[in-house]
Amino acid sequence: MAIFYFIAVKCYGLFIAVGSIFNDKARQWMRGRKGLFSLMRTTLKPDEQRIWIHCSSLGEFEQGRPVMERMRQEFPQFKLVVTFFSPSGYKAKKLDTIADYVFYLPLDGPHNAKRFLDLVKPHAAFFVKYEFWHFYIYECKRRKIPSYAFSCNFRPSQVYFQWYGFFFDKILRRISHIFVQNQRSLELLYKRSIPHVTVSGDTRFDRVVATRDNNRSLEIVEIFHQNKKVFIAGSTWPADDDIICKLINDCTDDYKFIIAPHEISEAKLSELLQKIKKSVVRYSQFTIDKKECDVMIIDNIGLLSTLYRYGTITYVGGGFGTGIHNILEPAVYGLPVIVAPQYSKFNEALALLKIRGMFVVKNHQTLKTVFDDLKYNFEKLQAIKTANLKYIDQQKGATDIIINYLKLNWEE
Repeated sequence: MAIFYFIAVKCYGLFIAVGSIFNDKARQWMRGRKGLFSLMRTTLKPDEQRIWIHCSSLGEFEQGRPVMERMRQEFPQFKLVVTFFSPSGYKAKKLDTIADYVFYLPLDGPHNAKRFLDLVKPHAAFFVKYEFWHFYIYECKRRKIPSYAFSCNFRPSQVYFQWYGFFFDKILRRISHIFVQNQRSLELLYKRSIPHVTVSGDTRFDRVVATRDNNRSLEIVEIFHQNKKVFIAGSTWPADDDIICKLINDCTDDYKFIIAPHEISEAKLSELLQKIKKSVVRYSQFTIDKKECDVMIIDNIGLLSTLYRYGTITYVGGGFGTGIHNILEPAVYGLPVIVAPQYSKFNEALALLKIRGMFVVKNHQTLKTVFDDLKYNFEKLQAIKTANLKYIDQQKGATDIIINYLKLNWEE
């Protein structure tokens, strides 16, 4: 089975190579891996102890950050080597000071896995949420390098739990310890006779709490919103933008609107700007004379988690596609969260829906109905704030569980 997996991965790499002719993201993926082993060889310093942490993309990096920060405190003897599969994560975090080294992850394969581990020589390997690459995990197991996965959320529909998923089931068995988000995930693994599991929760709760408590401010946004009520739409895709822009264009209330699209290429930004009929300014082009504009478009990366602090009502995108983005970022401020229908894979979405801190819309009309119900309903907004803040507070602490486990086992 491993040979078929290897062929599939190779075909994927070939597909990306062909796609790079037409697609900028694929082109970045290819360029980032060109001469990668030479870069690693010249960059990594000798006689260091290292921990390897792999993140698929930016979201997983933010999910893993609380653990990295605690590793800095508890295990200062180790340098942190962070790898990304996606260009978006690598580009955003290649200069982040939490990591000592940031690289793309070479495409999975027996030769690449051996070369990578020969160079990094990690004391331990960590995989955030998913991205369980067969040859890397197999080679870690063979070399007796402990491997860990954390913030994992398993569902019965995943390949690991199907009758034909025995190959991927073996990958999970080779991981030294798996920290899962919930009891359901633990039970799924137990049923497959995978006992090395701990329910720790989701480290994203620790991350959003830390971001909120950091109390960072955005001066441009403070000038723009002028203490008015603000509707913030974060990580939006074109289908989200369609209903949001219609809401904006039809709105006669004294509300400000801020949109932070998922993609900020000039083409995507131009497409979004054409949909808005009210006065609009891009964040990067803001000047004091633009403060009366009705709408601001965020064209920078890395602002969204702080941006929500200025919101009254929020919309989180992705729900018309493969799934919603991070709803914990607005919920940690006690804000009501609106999403489109693809939310069922996310535990936090189900929880917020249950406590009536989240609302699901299908089109512009249902979005308008929710907005009209919330916009000046201060009693309801306060009840949502109380419920959402209580939920977040109850869920934090995953990082402590993970670090305490490592301290106990690494000190033996």
